[in-house]
Amino acid sequence: MAITVVVLGVSVLVLAVLLDLLIGDPSPWKTWKRIYNLHPTVWLGQLTKKLEPYFKTRNAALEKFNGIILALIIIGIITIPTYFGLHYLYILFGIAGTIAYLIVALILFKFTICIKLETDGAIAVAKALETNNVEEAKKYAHFSRRDSTNLTGPQIGSAVIESMVENLTDFKLSPFIYYAFFGLPGAVAFRAINTLDGMVGYKDKEHINTGWFSANLDNIINYIPSRLTTVLMIISAAILGYDYKAAWRVAKRDHKRVQSRNHGWQMAAIAGALHIQLEKPGRYTVGDPIEVITPDKILKSLKVRDLSIVLCILMVIPVIIIIGLYLPWLWGL
Repeated sequence: MAITVVVLGVSVLVLAVLLDLLIGDPSPWKTWKRIYNLHPTVWLGQLTKKLEPYFKTRNAALEKFNGIILALIIIGIITIPTYFGLHYLYILFGIAGTIAYLIVALILFKFTICIKLETDGAIAVAKALETNNVEEAKKYAHFSRRDSTNLTGPQIGSAVIESMVENLTDFKLSPFIYYAFFGLPGAVAFRAINTLDGMVGYKDKEHINTGWFSANLDNIINYIPSRLTTVLMIISAAILGYDYKAAWRVAKRDHKRVQSRNHGWQMAAIAGALHIQLEKPGRYTVGDPIEVITPDKILKSLKVRDLSIVLCILMVIPVIIIIGLYLPWLWGL
């Protein structure tokens, strides 16, 4: 049984990544809008926004408490069915249940990661900027959740690179890590927490109370993965022949310039490795403007991202093997 669990664990990880690379995700661009809205992460975010008003109150302390309840509902509504559904599917239906577990688990895990869609968008931006077609590049700059209306070509490139290294933690390495230790329930719980942070985890008047718990919980669960991501990025930069020493130096120096407690590390590391300065106009800059952000810098960032993904997969597979052999109950098996 233990060997079966290990094989399942590794297979789900590898096949989910291959499935993402093959079909990707529906794009939020207009043509795919209806399909995009069916993505579990999207409807989970929409559910959060619909529920949030019911947890509003004029009492700040009570509203903060309500924010905890809101977060637990959203996390539980996807994690609990995943845990028990896969558990009973595996233990009750023999070989057929094992096969069904593999199929369902890899599909669910695929929804916690995003690689191909981001790759396609980044390449599209690079191609558009290569021909100085800034207006075309703006169409694909949505990953940064930044208004691209008045951005220049290098600023769009900066937004895309920043988003890529943020998402390297949020949509790749963190799901890998939580999957390795806690199986599918861990991966989907992470995705729920990260989605909550993206929907309500802001410090504006509307979300400061209902979103405080979600924002802090996301900071906590991403604390170690974000720093591990930075280390893997620096190793990748060294392997690829980029300036890994500057990556570490700038990461240590500039990570606090970004409001996010976690993502500043990755942004500063890639800026140092590529000798560029990343900028969110009016908010922050990281790195040194030694070289201009060109389409080639976007593609080099993709290479660092991709190699970091490979290194992380190689790193978590031994964890999956150990957990599968000795602690399968952590996965609900």
